Amino acid sequence: MKIKLTSIYVDDQEKALAFYTGVLGFTKKADFSNGPFRWLTVVSAEEPEGTELQLALNDNPAAKAYQQAIFKQGQPALMLFTDDIKGDHERIKANGGAFAMAPTDVTGSTIAKLNDGCGNLIQITQLARW
Repeated sequence: MKIKLTSIYVDDQEKALAFYTGVLGFTKKADFSNGPFRWLTVVSAEEPEGTELQLALNDNPAAKAYQQAIFKQGQPALMLFTDDIKGDHERIKANGGAFAMAPTDVTGSTIAKLNDGCGNLIQITQLARW
């Protein structure tokens, strides 16, 4: 068994697509519509056959309340991993990313948080090398 897909709620799918591809560097994997429903996924450019991230339009009141609550608390909706957090931090900033927290050493890792502009905080993590 493996995880092939996970979802993140976004308030604007086009804006989210621009962020996740243009700022983070992911690649669009799937994009099709059926009436008002749009199925939109991205993948890591480093793992094109890896886990897909669905950019799901947040039109569900319960999900929207949850999204807003964890954002307000500073909790990330998504955690990404890297081997070069300082390099990714600089690249993402150069691409227009807005960091809520610059790379910071914590127990066992270095983390940074950024706002995706679509209602979510994203955490980037580099695990410590012992």
